[in-house]
Amino acid sequence: MAAVARWWRAGLPGLLLLLLLLGARAEQTEEHLKREHSLSKPYQGVGSSSSSLWDLMGNAMVTTQYVRLTPDMQSKQGAVWNRVPCYLRDWEMQVHFKIHGQGKKNLNGDGFAIWYTKDRMQPGPVFGNKDHFLGLGVFVDTYPNEEKQQEAQKRRYTPGNQRVFPYISAMVNNGSLTYDHDRDGRPTELGGCTAMVRNLNHDTFLVIRYVKRRLTIMIDIDGKHEWRDCIDMPGVHLPRGYFFGTSSVTGDLSDNHDIISLKLYQLTVERSPEEEKRDKEVFLPIVDNMKLPGVEAPVEPMSGLALFLIVFFSLVALVFAIVIGVIVYNKWQEQSRKRFY
Repeated sequence: MAAVARWWRAGLPGLLLLLLLLGARAEQTEEHLKREHSLSKPYQGVGSSSSSLWDLMGNAMVTTQYVRLTPDMQSKQGAVWNRVPCYLRDWEMQVHFKIHGQGKKNLNGDGFAIWYTKDRMQPGPVFGNKDHFLGLGVFVDTYPNEEKQQEAQKRRYTPGNQRVFPYISAMVNNGSLTYDHDRDGRPTELGGCTAMVRNLNHDTFLVIRYVKRRLTIMIDIDGKHEWRDCIDMPGVHLPRGYFFGTSSVTGDLSDNHDIISLKLYQLTVERSPEEEKRDKEVFLPIVDNMKLPGVEAPVEPMSGLALFLIVFFSLVALVFAIVIGVIVYNKWQEQSRKRFY
């Protein structure tokens, strides 16, 4: 017993230190979770209370276990939107979702979208949200429209880069682009990956990370609690002060589209002076070095010094040309007089 007591006294300080460190780590993680931008059980007051941080739209409904954007019924549309604009510089949104229904493979639709946009609560044709949006859209698309249209027209479907559905893609829009629903957003997508997410018996997750102007999307859909890369795009410029939301729509085909939680984390990232200078505030969403239909890269205005130098050297060249012209003309006159005499 004396030996046990000595061991306990010797190990107690270390155990206390370990508990303190774990507590500090947990507290630090808790501080990074931004509750004003997060949605989780029990969804208290969502869609019904004026003090709630989230609004429901359309056919969306709240239960004790999930927020259902659309039921497994035709021609339904629903969304849930955060009321608080997000001014974080670096962030990570973790989405816990479930898509399930009675339809067989490729007889279900249409999927759902996660949004970070300037406007909120604007119903429309893009997974239940407005087209020509300002901001970021991440689409979990469960129906291959392009492939099915090709089949209906009795033409062989031979796209340059075939995609297998369900498919996750992302799009940044400055308000001038149209989401091409018939082609499943292919002309404007930043990238994407196949994600078999329907009718699974385990949890499915998606994470959207925005750090140092880099957009990264990863998925955990295999029940292994491991993140798998989906999209990695540098040079993405998103303004601050936009709203988070998620929406869904069904047409002739349908599914249950359930959101179990949306958790937003503030990420603390160190930046070098060069990165601080490069990561200046933007007012329109844009992606570096990416040509999109209908969008031309903005031409940078000429600086005052450059304009002065151009005008100065142009005048010098003009004077030099005039002087050369006068000399040549005088020489020609002199030669003419000599021939005359």
